[in-house]
Amino acid sequence: MLKNLTRSGLFALSVAMTAILNPTQIMAAEPVGYEVLTPALPTHDVSKVEVIEFFWYGCPHCFDFEPTLAKWVKTLPKNVEFIRQPAVFSDLWGKHAKAYYTAEALGVVDKIHADFFDTIQIKKEHLETEEQLTKFFAAHGVAEADFKAAYNSFPIDMKVRQAGALAAKYGVSGVPAIIINGKYKTSGPLAGSNEKMIEIMNRLIEQESAIKK
Repeated sequence: MLKNLTRSGLFALSVAMTAILNPTQIMAAEPVGYEVLTPALPTHDVSKVEVIEFFWYGCPHCFDFEPTLAKWVKTLPKNVEFIRQPAVFSDLWGKHAKAYYTAEALGVVDKIHADFFDTIQIKKEHLETEEQLTKFFAAHGVAEADFKAAYNSFPIDMKVRQAGALAAKYGVSGVPAIIINGKYKTSGPLAGSNEKMIEIMNRLIEQESAIKK
């Protein structure tokens, strides 16, 4: 009996020591909330920390995240460059990307971005055809001729074509997805919530900012 108790005691002590010395064998490590991109991808401006948001106007998760993100963008320090990047995974996504790039070319993204989300997600209206988009932009103060000139321009078509390959380049398969300084990717599923995603973005920005000093 004593011999058996001694063996049991030694086994328990061994398990305890294992937990102390190598806790990962006893319980899984907590998820970090992001993935490391390998290899890291170049950024537009090496002097700044680049943050890219991949989104789609028809995505309800992007719609839910947008108010939180818009508020966060207003707090960014000068050394952070924030870039909206429409993802293109289908013809419909391409049409919405084209609308975004048109707004960008005309300098009216701040005017139409939130309303574009609302029109699709809340009002359940289609913004797909050139006619529908012309009316939408006109309602936001853009002349019909100006809209059509930009919408049907070669530079806009090129941006849409290039957008189709960007998601694959960054390993993005769903939206919203955030790329931090070409090194890290986070998203709702990875982070667990919109709030956690913001926390992770802030932490990685702080980390990358320290490296650039």
